[in-house]
Amino acid sequence: MSRTTGGASVAWDARYEGAVMDTFGTPQLVLVSGRGSHVVDADGREYLDLLGGIAVNILGQAHPAVVRAVSEQIATLGHVSNFFATPPQVTLAEHLLRIVEPGGAPEGSRVFLANSGTEANECALKIVRAHANAQDTPRPRVLALEHAFHGRSTGALALTWKAKYREPFEPLVPGVEFLPANDIPALEAAMDEGVAGMFVEPVQGEAGVLDLDDDYLHAARELTRSVGALLVADEVQSGLVRTGEWMAHHRSGIVPDLVTLAKGLGGGMPIAACIGLAGAGSVLGPGMHGTTFGGNPVCAAAANAVLDTVESDALLTHAALLGASWRDDLKALGVPGLREVRGRGLLIGLEFEDAIAPDIVSAGRGAGFVLNATSPTTLRLAPPLVLSAAEAATFTDALPALVRTARGEEADPS
Repeated sequence: MSRTTGGASVAWDARYEGAVMDTFGTPQLVLVSGRGSHVVDADGREYLDLLGGIAVNILGQAHPAVVRAVSEQIATLGHVSNFFATPPQVTLAEHLLRIVEPGGAPEGSRVFLANSGTEANECALKIVRAHANAQDTPRPRVLALEHAFHGRSTGALALTWKAKYREPFEPLVPGVEFLPANDIPALEAAMDEGVAGMFVEPVQGEAGVLDLDDDYLHAARELTRSVGALLVADEVQSGLVRTGEWMAHHRSGIVPDLVTLAKGLGGGMPIAACIGLAGAGSVLGPGMHGTTFGGNPVCAAAANAVLDTVESDALLTHAALLGASWRDDLKALGVPGLREVRGRGLLIGLEFEDAIAPDIVSAGRGAGFVLNATSPTTLRLAPPLVLSAAEAATFTDALPALVRTARGEEADPS
């Protein structure tokens, strides 16, 4: 994607190219600072960040609660490894057990703290396999959904649908089968006692904000339970208030066996969780899994500050209300070729008839917006949950012109 850069950004680009592996392509921007929902590049240009570090920076940049928590903790106790417990680690696990299900997690639930969504899903996959291997009947099969994204490691990648992500690294973990989302007959046909578990994202974020029907989630829960398989809800992107609820699966009322979290949990600090509900919380025993950095006190302190701030600042209500009104405003624009505005809370997908989404991203940078295209036709908005209605309105007002620019049309003289 093209971009206009000044001297400072050009210099950083050259250094990046000479030092960093080319796994992400040329950086869209070189960012040096931020405050709230805005970031600033190396040339001093300011942008409204409507990607939020890919749904990570739920309190925006430099939030005082996170800054204070990290600063105080690193000055008190940094890394100690998981041979030892720390108060921030235990406090965070307890907090997650309170919010993972309405009314709290069932008895016996436990938390494994990791560093990323990929690692949380690796942990979940190991629990699924270990649980299956303890049964009398062989259970070699794991079900996932078309368009799913569960991570980039060889285990999580086996659960990820997009072939271009998987094929360079095959053979991967065997036994994974992909089913069409929201197709209950296909799910019924696939489910038998050879299934060890099923992974679902209540909202498929990387696929372009595609919602799973509540009826489908109910069917997945009942069918997995009926054959003794585990159901994993990957809430890495959709969880932690992103959809206006603590967890996106809460709307359906199901209780999974495992829930994975990351992204927004640390407010920008790397931390994740795999939560085993009821009996799934005791599948892994000493020595069966581990991590050096997972749940370290600094990141755990940040996560505790994030969860406390979400509650004290009523961000659940804010995300739900702002997301609903913003989607309505975007729909009401009547932008030619904008086929659908979908999503829940502050996870929003804009679907266009033609393949202009990457060009809208480029036009957005020129107009001072950080945007993201998940496909040639789809924009994803996943801003900080502290985004204001006035900030959201600036993008709404700008969108028609961004679309015209992306299509190479003349500016509207009005």
